[in-house]
Amino acid sequence: MLTPELTTAYVNILREELIPATGCTEPIAIAYGAARLRETLGQAPEKILAEVSGNIIKNVKSVIVPNTGGRKGIRAAIAAGVVAGEADQLLQVISRVPQEAHAGIERYAREIPMEIVCADTPRLLDIRLTGWAGGHNALVHIANSHSNIVRIERDGETLLEKPLTDSSEDSLTDKSLLTVADILAFADTVDLSLVSELIDRQIDYNSAIAREGLENSWGANIGSVLLSDYPADIKTEAKAWAAAGSDARMSGCEKPVVILSGSGNQGITASVPVIRYAEHLGVGRDKLRRALLVSDLITIHQKSGIGRLSAYCGAISAGVGAGAGIAYLMEGTYEAIAHTVVNAVAILSGTICDGAKPSCAAKIAASVDAGILGYHMWRNHQEFKSGDGIVTKGVDNTIANVGVLAKEGMQETDRIILHIMTHRCD
Repeated sequence: MLTPELTTAYVNILREELIPATGCTEPIAIAYGAARLRETLGQAPEKILAEVSGNIIKNVKSVIVPNTGGRKGIRAAIAAGVVAGEADQLLQVISRVPQEAHAGIERYAREIPMEIVCADTPRLLDIRLTGWAGGHNALVHIANSHSNIVRIERDGETLLEKPLTDSSEDSLTDKSLLTVADILAFADTVDLSLVSELIDRQIDYNSAIAREGLENSWGANIGSVLLSDYPADIKTEAKAWAAAGSDARMSGCEKPVVILSGSGNQGITASVPVIRYAEHLGVGRDKLRRALLVSDLITIHQKSGIGRLSAYCGAISAGVGAGAGIAYLMEGTYEAIAHTVVNAVAILSGTICDGAKPSCAAKIAASVDAGILGYHMWRNHQEFKSGDGIVTKGVDNTIANVGVLAKEGMQETDRIILHIMTHRCD
């Protein structure tokens, strides 16, 4: 039985993580900072310096920014935020850009001097925008999470300042409280009225963008390929719908997504396969909500040790979470869920993140497949055992090993990926 304090903490974690965003969260974070920069200056900057961490460069470089007429990259994100951003909308800052503003965004990106620098910072998520106009200057600094503004200045005067750490969990609820056993107890017992609005929005938004990805041509169309050329079963459907949502999102679709651990792709991956399985099984809405609590929180549990940005592909964590959510729908026992997680973690851990782009959809399909395979191994009395690679005794200990692998073991991998992609972060 969970304590009231632990229940409250878990609800707060979900409120912090399950938030809507329109577009890939890294360019959107830049657009949000740019909109706040314009507000602080009182006019559009005539010159901008963008100092951003390497992982921001990596995740903005190849993804289309929504509502920009198909433009990619940091310049497009800054221009969209300055010209048409609504800062009070946070990660939906450019969700309501009218068509007639696209030309202004394109012109601003082309004509305004922008210097983009890969910052020397210990923080993987770090965005520092400085702008000049009309004899004034302003600065907006975002760090550790996508809408976490830690400093605002105008003409050298500090208007806002928050304590700054090097932790991706800065200012957020302590996630060391998460364990698989407590996640299951929470999902089984929580009063759904505390979380149903969050979960229902996740169901509605993420299903809608997945459907869009299947009904129209987006990115590499991984979902359509799966449905056309692979067996017509629920496993293929779960992978295809999740991949389709990512393809649409990476290619500039303007539909919102409910993100998870700062990522729309992770939000889609953790939810859409579970939603498709629930429909296939004919389970009720409340059972689906509880299964999504399992998937979301197990994804967050893994990511808390990895960090929001990493060389480790976050879709893998979300695919493991989806496998756990499906196991909850099918059986619901701790043993089934714990073994699913351990089995799935052992399959694809170490898959690299080389930025946001269409191939994310294929990685999502593979991660969902690993999650489902992890569950079917359990059903067939098969498991990866302690001592098999990074697998150790206890599901939470295995999850901790993944965190060490991703956060410490893949630092050099991250540097090499960034060098290959940008040649800026030697």
